[in-house]
Amino acid sequence: MGMSTATATRWVERWEHQQQRYAVDREERFEVITDLVEHVTHGRPTPLVLDLGSGPGCLAARIADRLPAAEVLAIDADPLLLELGSAHYGAALRYVEAVIGEPGWLDALALDRPVDAAVSTTALHYLGTETLRRVYRELADRLRPGGILINGDHISPDSTRVCELAVDIGRRHAERNATSSREDWDSWWTSAAADPELAPLLAGRAAEGRPRCEGNDLTLSGHVALLREAGFEHVGAVWQVGPSHVLAAVR
Repeated sequence: MGMSTATATRWVERWEHQQQRYAVDREERFEVITDLVEHVTHGRPTPLVLDLGSGPGCLAARIADRLPAAEVLAIDADPLLLELGSAHYGAALRYVEAVIGEPGWLDALALDRPVDAAVSTTALHYLGTETLRRVYRELADRLRPGGILINGDHISPDSTRVCELAVDIGRRHAERNATSSREDWDSWWTSAAADPELAPLLAGRAAEGRPRCEGNDLTLSGHVALLREAGFEHVGAVWQVGPSHVLAAVR
């Protein structure tokens, strides 16, 4: 028997609340990314959109809601998060389990046409610089001319002093707009482990382990350089609050 919709909804809603602790002005960032996808796919009958490191698909679902004719893939390495999203959002999304950056990871997506937009939020900073270089190049090869890659993430300004200022601005902004939730990443997973309906998927997650987190310390200009090297012609930040950026790269 599959996971109940009620269970999935409860845990996805809790996921949304705890994620607000880690992304400055998360809802506004989601709106900006969705606006960009809508702009670039305007007039295309069935846009193909990838959400990289989607978790349960919170951003992907917002894009699918805005663009009901689009095919939106939610791509993540975690089977529990994908199952939660599938049970909560249903057929609006196509869920794919894949480790971004691993050799052949794009083959798991079974893409049948060029991609119109690839988006990611608070996920690609887990990749090492060389892995990210390869992923940017691979995505550039799969995007159609005029297609877009959008990365919403913690990306530091180039100046150390400006970075310090941005972090402080982000902290102040978060404090002024704080939610009532006290749950964080660790407490969410601890609580999920106590739910018997999630136990089978959590057991599988523990056995398989999580992808290795390499991490990178790329600044804004570092990301821009990698994207230009990958073949993106137009690259730049289109939104920023503190250290949180939305970086757009057009093929």
